[in-house]
Amino acid sequence: MRLDKYLKVSRIIKRRTVANDACDAKHVSVNGKVQRASYEVKPGDIIEITFGANVSKFEVLSVNEYATKENASLMFRQL
Repeated sequence: MRLDKYLKVSRIIKRRTVANDACDAKHVSVNGKVQRASYEVKPGDIIEITFGANVSKFEVLSVNEYATKENASLMFRQL
């Protein structure tokens, strides 16, 4: 699954366009390397997102095409 879609489906970022913009602005890195929105996310990847001075890290636990509000938080673990 694409990085921007994963961020939206897992509800880490609310909208896919916002996730895409964050990737374009180089605020999103995977496993320590800045990635584009088209990067294919795999379980075990570490996603790091920079929002201003805040840095959030997430470990990808599963990749699902769809997720309900309750199941979205099971797709990742915050580090």
